[in-house]
Amino acid sequence: MTHIYAFGSICRGDVTADSDIDLLALVEGRDPRFDPDKFSIYSYKRISELWKSGNAFAWHLARESKLIHSDDNQDFLRDLGVPSEYRKGPEDCRRFEDIFQAAFNSVRNGTPNLVFELSTIFLAIRNIATCYSLANLSEPKFGRDSARKLGDRSVPLSDVVYSCLMRARLLSTRGLGDEICIRDAPALIEELENCRDWIEKLCLEIDKDG
Repeated sequence: MTHIYAFGSICRGDVTADSDIDLLALVEGRDPRFDPDKFSIYSYKRISELWKSGNAFAWHLARESKLIHSDDNQDFLRDLGVPSEYRKGPEDCRRFEDIFQAAFNSVRNGTPNLVFELSTIFLAIRNIATCYSLANLSEPKFGRDSARKLGDRSVPLSDVVYSCLMRARLLSTRGLGDEICIRDAPALIEELENCRDWIEKLCLEIDKDG
C-alpha cells in the first residue's frame, strides 16, 4: 500500500521561482521507487506515532498537505484526525538553539564551509520560529518565511542578511544561486549576534508557557 502527498509551499500557494516541491511517501517496508533525495519517506507506523506524540512535522502535514495518490482510495493522513497537542516546544527550540550556536561559532571562527553553516543557521531559525508559533500562537507558521511572520516576535534580521541565509540554503541543498563570499561574513556575524538574543527570548517565553 502507498500514499503520496504534496506539502509545503505548493499547498500554501506561496510558490516562487526557486521553490521546490515537497513530497511525502507513506509506504510499507522498503520501496525502491522512492528516492529519499526527492521524497520524505515514512512508514504508516512511524507517521501514526508522530501524530500521537503531537510532533511538529505531524502538525505541518495536518495543516498543509494534499493527497496526490492513494492505492486504496483513502486519505490516510486525514483519517488520522487532528494530531495530539504539541508539547515539545521547549525541548525542540532548545535543540535548534544548540544547532544555531554551533553553526554560528563556526562562521565566527572563519569556517571554510561558510555556505553549509549559513544554511544550517537558516534551518535553525526557521524551525525555532515554527516551533514557537505552534506552542504560543493561535496560527502556526510554516515555511521558509516563518521567522518573519511572528509579528513583534519576528526575527531581527535585515532583508539583505535574511536573503543571504536563504541563498545559502538553496546552494547547500540544491546547488542553485550565486556564491557567498567569505568577505560577507563580518556583516553577517554582527546581525547574527542579535539573532542569538532573539532565539533566547523565544526559548525563555516557551519555557515559561510550557
